[in-house]
Amino acid sequence: MNVCEQFRSLGAELKTKSPDIKVVLHELPTGGAMMDVWRQEKFFVMAFPCNGQRFGADEVAKDSGITIAFENVFETFEEAAAHFTAIVTGIPPPPRGRSWSSIPVLDVRDLKVHFPVQHGLFSRAKSFVKAVDGVSFTLAPGETLGLVGESGCGKTTLGRAVVRLIEPTAGRVFFEGEDITNLNGTELRERRRGFQMIFQDPFGSLNPRMTVEQIIGEALDIHKLAKDSETRCKRIHGLLEAVGLSAAQAQRYPHEFSGGQRQRIGIARALAIEPKLIVCDEPVSALDVSVQAQIINLLQDLQRERGIGYLFVAHDLAVVEHISRRVLVMYLGMVTELADARAIVAAPKHPYTQALISAIPVVDPASKRRRIVLPGDVPSPINPPTGCPFHPRCPIAEARCQTDKPALRELVPGHWAACHLAK
Repeated sequence: MNVCEQFRSLGAELKTKSPDIKVVLHELPTGGAMMDVWRQEKFFVMAFPCNGQRFGADEVAKDSGITIAFENVFETFEEAAAHFTAIVTGIPPPPRGRSWSSIPVLDVRDLKVHFPVQHGLFSRAKSFVKAVDGVSFTLAPGETLGLVGESGCGKTTLGRAVVRLIEPTAGRVFFEGEDITNLNGTELRERRRGFQMIFQDPFGSLNPRMTVEQIIGEALDIHKLAKDSETRCKRIHGLLEAVGLSAAQAQRYPHEFSGGQRQRIGIARALAIEPKLIVCDEPVSALDVSVQAQIINLLQDLQRERGIGYLFVAHDLAVVEHISRRVLVMYLGMVTELADARAIVAAPKHPYTQALISAIPVVDPASKRRRIVLPGDVPSPINPPTGCPFHPRCPIAEARCQTDKPALRELVPGHWAACHLAK
């Protein structure tokens, strides 16, 4: 296969990953090739030859023309194609020597978590809080799926149920193709090596009586990952350095660190057993904006190096758009919309998502974005509305919305919404 055929094959593969990708291939008189790729407001170029017989692949300014000084240059087509696919689609390339599996790292099917509300002398359950009510999604290896919604919509409960910190009422959770819903005891402990959680409160999640070395080393001891004390110590120090802390800080206690540093300790603890999935439960919401940026960049760097999949729970849609490849929007324990992060911000289909997007602050003072203010409060999950759960607050609701529950349907390839009126 010559260079032009390789480029043509890569372009066809990119277009299958997202319907909003436009590809134009140029065959050069020198026998080389250049491929222009547009995705929404971004422009990417891959070319051969450049800097000798090498491949260049970058996101560039639209007015660069054909005189491009590539920042990223590769010796082989395979390396360039992996990098180019990553920057175009938002999915990080696998670490060297590895390839992504076609099996999702996480597959959640119709998951429900209902909490009983007990009444009377004998504490009988007469009603249930439907915190999570029939949620389904998949997460590819190395992908970040953002999970957003108002407080009380079930985001944290879903994240905890996925890693079995809360027992699901119904539904199934598959980790790398294996059903972990009914695992118990030793089996669950062994599988937990593959998935971990970063908690929202970086101080409350750390034992104040333990040093940093003891906190991180506990996971190594439980899973017997260090053959001796010297290996254990080196591994702990390596983890601290990986998250931007010093090995000299290993003997300190949590109260001796700032909020951002404590969150880095939580990340190091989650990384200790080399998981393939991390549930990030609002890991930056309690931190200053400058520290938030440091933690987000750290998570992205670790993902590129280790190929970790993230289920990223957050309120801040700007943060979610930055770090996520896809976004799942929840309302009252159910999925209202699921799509590519850029697509969901640029063209949300569900009225609830449109209201959330309108609340994102815009830096440009000339922007004419209209703020959508929803009336009323979120209904009680004990007694949710009939039909569409959003209809009491929806500005475009019709009569059928009060009686018919909308199904989650695919409006365009990769873009799903649960709304009768969405197009």
